[in-house]
Formats: sequence, C-alpha cells, structure tokens
Amino acid sequence: MIQRIQTIYLIVSALIMGALFMWFPIILGEDGTVIIDRREPLVLGLIFISIALAIISILSFKKRQTQFVINRLNIISNFVLLGVFVYRSLTLSGETLVSEKGIGVLLPIISIVFLVLANKAIKKDEDLVKSVDRLR
Repeated sequence: MIQRIQTIYLIVSALIMGALFMWFPIILGEDGTVIIDRREPLVLGLIFISIALAIISILSFKKRQTQFVINRLNIISNFVLLGVFVYRSLTLSGETLVSEKGIGVLLPIISIVFLVLANKAIKKDEDLVKSVDRLR
C-alpha cells in the first residue's frame, strides 16, 4: 500500500514544509529585511511537527484509520502555523509597511491542500476495502 497516491501527496506535503524551513523567509519588509524569521521556536517547532507527522503517516500505510487521524492532526498543525504567520504579520510594531509577504505564508495552505487530497485517497481506499469485505 505504500505505492498509493496518498503517499505521493504526503511526500509533497513534507517537501513543501521542508522548503518552508530551508529556503523561504516568512515575511519580508520593504527594504528586504526578514521581519518574521523561520528560526523562531514556535514556528520552527510547528514546521518540524508537520514534517514529522507527514513522515509518520507515510510509514503507517498499513493502518489507514491511523493514517487518516495523523493527517488530520497535521492539517490542524498547519492551520496553527498559518494562524501564527497571520498574527505576527498583523501585530508588527510601529508603522511598518509589509510590501512582500513572501511565499512562506502560502506554503502551509498548499500543504493543507495536499493533506486533504491524501485524506480523500485514504478514504477511497478504505471504502474499497469495505466494499470487498461485504462481498465475502
């Protein structure tokens, strides 16, 4: 079952969150300085939780219900991360004009989309197994 499409979706989700950590700044100011850094403990912890949950979900391919629940927890952690980004960008000190948000704010949304697609594929597999069990 590891060769299923949900594994591809989960790998893409983990790679997106890894890209968020490695390459992209979160929010840039007008002069190009980083306003919200990816090395903050809360942001760093949420990114690593998201990557770890995706890897655990990939490795638990034999237990579809567990995989489904882990993906939901990952979606929740991505929403929390997105909330942290929005909160930090709205509560900047002073009259700072944020000209460029950066792609880092969009990456949790893209990861959530891939996690939802993975959950749909897992549900489809579960329904297929249940329909085969009814025929026995």
